[in-house]
Amino acid sequence: MEDTMPRYSEERKAAILKKLLPPNNKTVSEIAAEEHISEATLYNWRSKLRSEGKPVPGHQKNTEQWSAEAKFATVMETASLSEAELSQYCRERGLFPEQVKAWKRACISGAGQAEQSKKAEQAARKAEKKRIGGLEKELRRKDKALAETTALLVLSKKLNVLYESDNEED
Repeated sequence: MEDTMPRYSEERKAAILKKLLPPNNKTVSEIAAEEHISEATLYNWRSKLRSEGKPVPGHQKNTEQWSAEAKFATVMETASLSEAELSQYCRERGLFPEQVKAWKRACISGAGQAEQSKKAEQAARKAEKKRIGGLEKELRRKDKALAETTALLVLSKKLNVLYESDNEED
């Protein structure tokens, strides 16, 4: 059986997907019509790149509206670049070096916030365990008091029954 699906070279895929990026910022629909490729194929390619950690924007044309994953992937991709290489990278993608640097600062501060959040969660969990322990202790105390009260009530009823039977005999 012959495979009827066209095969595209990696270079061709990269060239087509590059049209999604700035400065072109074309939509998947526009590229599909231009290149005579199904939208599903383009979405599949874009998803595959994202899963590999490549910075591929979604349907947002404004780079500041890119997903956090796309911004983080851009930061990771540019982390080891020199200033000149970063400028070249940004020109090719319609970005500004200041944007990438701001995204990097946001990633770093986000990591710091994540650590603080983790510590706060641990402290809250410890406080909840302590609170639960106190509530369980109070519950055991009240269970004992209830059992004692029940025993006293049963004894007082038995005593009343005994006194009533003694009174009837007299």
